[in-house]
Amino acid sequence: MAKNLPADERRGQILAAAMTIAAERGVDALTMRPLAAAAGVSPGIVHYHFHDKDTLLTHLGQTQILQVNDGMQLAFEQYTEPAGLTGIPALEDLLRAGIRGLWPIIEATPNHQLLTYEITAHALRQRSAGNMTAGEIAQQQYRTMDAETLAFLDLCASRAGTAWDTPVEQIARFVLTCMNGLVLRWLVDRDSDAALTALDDLVQIIATKAR
Repeated sequence: MAKNLPADERRGQILAAAMTIAAERGVDALTMRPLAAAAGVSPGIVHYHFHDKDTLLTHLGQTQILQVNDGMQLAFEQYTEPAGLTGIPALEDLLRAGIRGLWPIIEATPNHQLLTYEITAHALRQRSAGNMTAGEIAQQQYRTMDAETLAFLDLCASRAGTAWDTPVEQIARFVLTCMNGLVLRWLVDRDSDAALTALDDLVQIIATKAR
């Protein structure tokens, strides 16, 4: 029998097992009984915390996004602004520190990156089939990514003493669109040098939207 654990700890245990299964074998392999066995709990406990697969996938998507964001923030917080660098040059350096800080995480977790696309595709297929509740998974993924990206862009601008000329929501959408395409291309060709060059290009484009 599983030991009694606080609800948050038990939920985290189930999510960790679900992440392992889905990253290694894909979303289709994530069914409740194998998940319960992997987590060392009964199926009833899994259903108690996540009443269906779509709820579980929503939490998995959010968890992945926040883990990547934590890595970016860690790289950003370790950044020390060079003496005398202000304004747009400082903004570029701050953006580069955060965005490039993502790359070691992406390279180390290709299966998890692929899972993010799988979760989105699964949700959109469900929506096309008329399951609007399941389709909400993709929208929730992007709401979370939007919020994290907005916070990062605002923090960079504030620290650099700059302001965005373009609505920051529009910039965040552009950044996420570019990043999604860039990571997907890397999953195909694994050309990290090309990806890092593209990231630097992206930073320069973003900086043109500030003053």
